[in-house]
This record gives sequence, C-alpha cells and structure tokens, in this order.
Amino acid sequence: MAANEDQEMELEALRSIYEGDLCFRELSPVSFQYRIGESGDPKAFLIEVSWPETYPQTAPVISMDAFFNNTISSAIKQSILEKLMVEVEANLGTAMTYTLFEYAKDNKEVFMENQPVNTVTSVSNSIATGTPDVPASKKKEKKEQLSKTQKRKLADKTDNKGELPRGWNWVDVIK
Repeated sequence: MAANEDQEMELEALRSIYEGDLCFRELSPVSFQYRIGESGDPKAFLIEVSWPETYPQTAPVISMDAFFNNTISSAIKQSILEKLMVEVEANLGTAMTYTLFEYAKDNKEVFMENQPVNTVTSVSNSIATGTPDVPASKKKEKKEQLSKTQKRKLADKTDNKGELPRGWNWVDVIK
C-alpha cells in the first residue's frame, strides 16, 4: 500500500473513533489536535500531530506549541515529547496517531507529576495602569433595591406565602 492510502485509511479510522469527542480536533486532513485532561484541569495539555508526506514510514511531527500549553513548563513539554518519540519509534511503519493519543491519556499523571498546580498568572497584574489594584474580595456587591411601588406590585401579585398564583404566566389563547 502507498503512504497516501495508509493515511486515508487512518484518517477515516480517526474520524470514526473520535466522532463526537470534544477533545479531538482535525485541523486539516494531515494535522490533528487532542486535549489530554478536562479543560478546567491545570494539568491538562494539548498534543498536535502532523503527518509528513511519507507517513507512516516516517515519524509524524509532534508539537506542544499550542497556546493551551502556555502554563506548562518547557522542561515538562520536552519530557512529554521525548516519551512520545519513544512510542513513535516503537510503532514506526504503522498507523500510530490513535496509539499516541491513547498513550498520552494513559500516562497523563506520569507526564505531569512535576508540574506545579498553581502556575496560572494573571496578565492584568503585570500591566501598570497607575491605579492600585483592588482585590476582588474587598469589593462589595450591591444588592438590587426595590422602590416602595415595586415592592407593592410584587406583593399584589403573590399570595400570603410569597408565591405567585397558579397560571400567572399562562398565555391567554382564547378570549
């Protein structure tokens, strides 16, 4: 089989396997992204796999340069890429994109064990605006104040228990 036939078969298999999976994204017919972990998880990361012309006889290009991975240290990114390249060498000559994604999912905890959890930094704190930053916890929320007439109208609509009568929002279809 030619490399293009292998790529077409793998592309078809990936589309059927990851149909409806929100973690998987097909950027082009030869480039794919997969998010390992939940989107709110601080140890989640994104792997991008691109196929060269002669894939699967040659290794795919694996990248972690996505903006999603900005919170991950470069040493950990390099470590993940090295471990994925070992897996690539073991599977050279076969369709391996699915295998790489599953290997990364299975070993996520091992990959991210040295990643500190609280690496997210706020960009707004680094910009000097000339006014001191007020922490959000010191700001008091204003409660909505109703006027006497608004309170009276609300009381007229409700019964003595404070509940609206049955059918208060029904539409009058027949008059």
